[in-house]
Order: sequence, then structure tokens, then C-alpha cells
Amino acid sequence: MSGITLALVIFGVMLLFMMLRTPISVSMFIAGITGFLLQSGWPSLSNFLNTQTFARFASYDLSVIPLFILMGNFATQGGISRALFEFASVVMSRFRGGLAMAAVLASAAFGAICGSSVATAATITSVALPEMKRHGYSDRLSTGVLAAGGTLGILIPPSVPLVIYAILAEQNIAKLFAAAMLPGIIAMVGYMVAIGIYVRVQPGHAPERDEASRMNMTAMLGILPIAVVFTLVFGGIYGGLFTPTEGAAVGAASTFLAALLKRELTIAKIRMCFRATAETSAMIFMIFIGADIMNASLAMTQVPTQLGALVMSLGLHPLVFVSGILLLYVVLGAVMDEMSMILLTIPIFFPIVMGMDFGMPKESTAIWFGIMVLMTVGFGMLAPPVGLNVYVVNSMANNVPISESYKGVMPFLISDTIRTILLLFFPGISLWLVKYLS
Repeated sequence: MSGITLALVIFGVMLLFMMLRTPISVSMFIAGITGFLLQSGWPSLSNFLNTQTFARFASYDLSVIPLFILMGNFATQGGISRALFEFASVVMSRFRGGLAMAAVLASAAFGAICGSSVATAATITSVALPEMKRHGYSDRLSTGVLAAGGTLGILIPPSVPLVIYAILAEQNIAKLFAAAMLPGIIAMVGYMVAIGIYVRVQPGHAPERDEASRMNMTAMLGILPIAVVFTLVFGGIYGGLFTPTEGAAVGAASTFLAALLKRELTIAKIRMCFRATAETSAMIFMIFIGADIMNASLAMTQVPTQLGALVMSLGLHPLVFVSGILLLYVVLGAVMDEMSMILLTIPIFFPIVMGMDFGMPKESTAIWFGIMVLMTVGFGMLAPPVGLNVYVVNSMANNVPISESYKGVMPFLISDTIRTILLLFFPGISLWLVKYLS
């Protein structure tokens, strides 16, 4: 059996089990085992599973993932999101569509201590959706804004998918966080501009004027926990006081204290935070193992190496190849979550990209490519026919047709497309803050 045939068998087995609604980690694991057995037999497979599983789970770098997830869960259960939305509403009330813009601003601020797209979307939706409906915002705009705003949970650091990319690509997590900061802010501003244009081009989806609210001490104090946690974590990391892993631990502890001070974190909610963190972390680590065995079996077919040689022989401009990868991520977003896509594809695409000449140092290329992957993954969280964020928000909005929610995210997908093209052709935008860390 040729290498290409074996690779097709491996992918075919994975897709078959995914169609049978098998968890993605199990689908990749079974596909990987199938490919490994066909090529090397049971002794090699058992030895690989024994050594790789221990090496993966014993990695100190991986501890940053559950710590950032725990930090986000404390923020979610601690009532911090409501204070954020109230403050954002006061700031944005002077603009037409201000409440929708406030939802985006609150999502960005919450994402700064969350790191999860789905958690950000669900948390801000629970607070903002009733208020938007009460003020006369249409179901289409309300659900579209909240689904799009949720993607800021991974676009603005800390970002769990970006941490996974850093581990796979062996890159500095702090530098990747710095690189994601400006693109994340551009995403937030782009969403606000999209709202401003939409409410004028499509009147009737938002009130002519939101109720003006005055800034007061209560609103300002409400965002103090977020500001303190963000400054403590990222100030400590970039100030050289601690590593990103230590920063995640400090962030989780400080978010826990902030939630306690708000007096909304009960014993039951604390248990829920640890349970949710354990479940999510276990899911991510299982995907790690599934992707490891599948990527190992694919590597044995030599297809990734042959693919790299083929790309080089075609003489394509590097940006053309990267554009093709980004389009593939949009397609994969219809059947995979963001972490599965990164774990499955980065070991294949990253070496090829690093072998190309983009006119900048290799470390800069690796960081820029990681940001491009992150931006496209965020796009996949919104794009039909799946769009996980759209499903999450729509499920929380009673009796809103899913088609309305998909129509609602279209202006934000246009904004995402413009931003992605901008970052693709101008890598300096992503690398601007990184140069100050060198």
C-alpha cells in the first residue's frame, strides 16, 4: 500500500467515526492506531503509546492550559461579566448601536482573563442578551453580535488555542501573546465599526438612540478586578517577574480572590469551577494524545514530507500557500473545533511554512503564522454551516431561528475577512509589540 493510500485511509477512518458522532479525540486515536498498525505492527505501537503518553502528560508547559481555564471559570462564576457589561454600556451609550458595541467591548475585556471563545460567548450572552432585547435590538443583530464578540475570548490573550500552538511549534508563549494583542484590538474595533455601519444600512435592527447612562463610581469600581488581574498577570510576565505558566497560576489565584470579594462565588460554584476545568482539560489532553498518534502514523507514510517537497517544487509564492492553508481552516471549521484543527494540522503545515522565505527571521515567521492561524480559527467559530459560537448563543436565545443568527454574523465575517487580509499582507502589525520583547 502506497503512502498516499495509507494517508487517505487514515483520514477516511477519522472522518467515518466523526460522521458517527464519535468524539474527535477518539476518532483521531482510532485513525492513528489503524495507520500505525498497518505500517509497523503492535510492538511499535505499544512502545509509542507508552513513551508518548507519559512524555505528553509529564510536560510542565501543559500545566498553563488548566490554569488559564480555571482562571476563566472563576471569572465566569464570580459575577465579573455583569459589571463589565454595565461599564461598557455607560461608555458606549452615546453611539447608535451602543449596547451592541458594549457587548463587544465587554467580550474583549472578559476574554482578557478567560481564554475561551465559547465561555466568553455564553457568559456575556447571559448578561447582555436580555438587556439588548429590552432595548429593542433585533434577534438577528443581538445573537450575531454576541457570537462574534465571543471569538474575542481567544483573539485577545490569554488564549488557550494560542498556548497549544506555542507548545506544538516550540515558540515563546509571552511573545505570541504580545503578537496577538494588536490584532485582537483591531478585531474589537472592526466589530464595532461593523455594528455602526449595519445599524445605519439596516434600520430597524437597533433603536435610534439607547438610553444614556452616566458614569458613576459603582460602574468604575466594577471593572477594577479585571484591570488588576490583567495588569498583574501580563505586567508580571512581560516585566520578567514570572513565566507564563507562573503567570497563569497568579491569574487564577487573583481571579479567585476577585470573585470572592464580589461575594458571588459560593461553595457550589467553586466546585463547579474545578469540575469544569478538569473536564475541559481532560478533553484537551485526550485530543493531544489522539493527534499525537494520528500525526505519528501520517509521518510514517512520508506524505507530509512529500507534500512539502511538492509545494517547494511548484514555486508558489509563500503567501499563496499560507492563503490556501487559511482557506482550509475555514473548511475544517465546519467539522472540527479550534483545538482539534490546530493539533491535527500544525505538525503538518508548520515545517512547510518554516521552510519558506517570507523575508523575515524564522522566529518572526513562526509567530506571525500562529497569529494568522488564530485569526482564521476565530472565523471558523462563526462561519456556517456549523459555527460553534453561533450555536451556543442561539441555544441561549429562546425561539430565535438559527438562520437569523447566521444572518446576524455576516457583517462580522466581512470584518474578519478584511482583518485577515490586512494581517496576511502586513506581518508587521502582528510583530510590532514583539520587537520590544527581544
